[in-house]
Amino acid sequence: MQEVVKKIREKARDYEPDMVKFLRDIIAIPSESCQEKEVVQRIKAEMEKVGFDQVQIDPMGNILGRVGSGSRIIAYDAHIDCVGVGNPDEWQWDPFQGKMEDGVIYGRGACDQKSGMAAMVYAGKVIKDLDLHEDFTLYFVGTVQEEDCDGLCWQYIVREGGLKPEFVVITEPTNLNIYRGQRGRMEMKIITEGISCHGSAPERGVNSIYRMAPIIQGIKELNTRLHEDEFLGRGTVALTHITNETPSLNAIPNQTVSYLDRRLTDGEDKELAISQVREVIENTDSDARIEMLHYNTPSYTGLVYPTEKYYPTWVVPPGHPVIGSATTAFKDLFEREPLVDKWNFSTNGVAIMGLLDIPCLGFGPGNEIYAHTVNDQVPVEDLWQAAAFYAHLPHTV
Repeated sequence: MQEVVKKIREKARDYEPDMVKFLRDIIAIPSESCQEKEVVQRIKAEMEKVGFDQVQIDPMGNILGRVGSGSRIIAYDAHIDCVGVGNPDEWQWDPFQGKMEDGVIYGRGACDQKSGMAAMVYAGKVIKDLDLHEDFTLYFVGTVQEEDCDGLCWQYIVREGGLKPEFVVITEPTNLNIYRGQRGRMEMKIITEGISCHGSAPERGVNSIYRMAPIIQGIKELNTRLHEDEFLGRGTVALTHITNETPSLNAIPNQTVSYLDRRLTDGEDKELAISQVREVIENTDSDARIEMLHYNTPSYTGLVYPTEKYYPTWVVPPGHPVIGSATTAFKDLFEREPLVDKWNFSTNGVAIMGLLDIPCLGFGPGNEIYAHTVNDQVPVEDLWQAAAFYAHLPHTV
């Protein structure tokens, strides 16, 4: 086995320049959610160039590259959509240049998470070169719409496409650590109704904002007493946006809507979160109502796959075989103990494991602290190391 591990390391290092070029190419293609068509085509070309056995784009627009046709199915996931750049003046370089300097590649998506895609494709190349796929069918999946609606892509891939792997490697940035979970989240809104009237005589109406005010205070207090998990940390709830329906700025509003971001730790779910907010409302003696938000935005192909904006918590137990395999692969390659940790943000694992009960593990190039920032970056060294890990992992399961 050590001879195979040595060959994997050598091959992965050899392909570092190819990974760098490919990564810089896909950074140069803007690909916000629902606008991924061009970057998918560029990934398709690279997969075909390195010799994948099959490359297909599904009706949602996800790209699936296959290596091998064995009985054991393992999948790797990289979302290839990015958030926007925000104010371009805040960037010290062109976010779509893929600038490389002192062993670091910069640009939108460098960390989150096109570097994972580049490492995945060349892991497939290493596996093909060394003929390591005899017992496996390996899918390297570039997914869409994750930034808009994490996990929607995998709901479609599993439920409509019928792909059901033993486990999925999520290649979001982990700083080359092994991650085994994350808090979930959900989006909901609270609605209070009022009666509009002229602002010069507020006593003639019912102000929906005033009806909302004690609920806001209750939500603020609720956040201080939510459950805390030893591994994932504390659940949170935050009011993030308020809108009003009113005939004018000189009229009493007839409806107020408050939007809540609820982060769910282990042991919390949608039903619990809704019941807690309902209790807050009942304690204010209000007739406000709660509604879950839904996502129904078309993908770049025009496909609409609606879902509730509920993204369940998921945690793989520390003793699970997939974590043991990842730990073995890491020690084989890097000759040290890995850090096993968690993400602070949300990933496609909310659907893969949270909804569909398919085990996940996280291992990706780049440090998540740079995700969604104007310093979006990844060390070049991370690319070959991630590729080597992805190539070796199947042979430790």
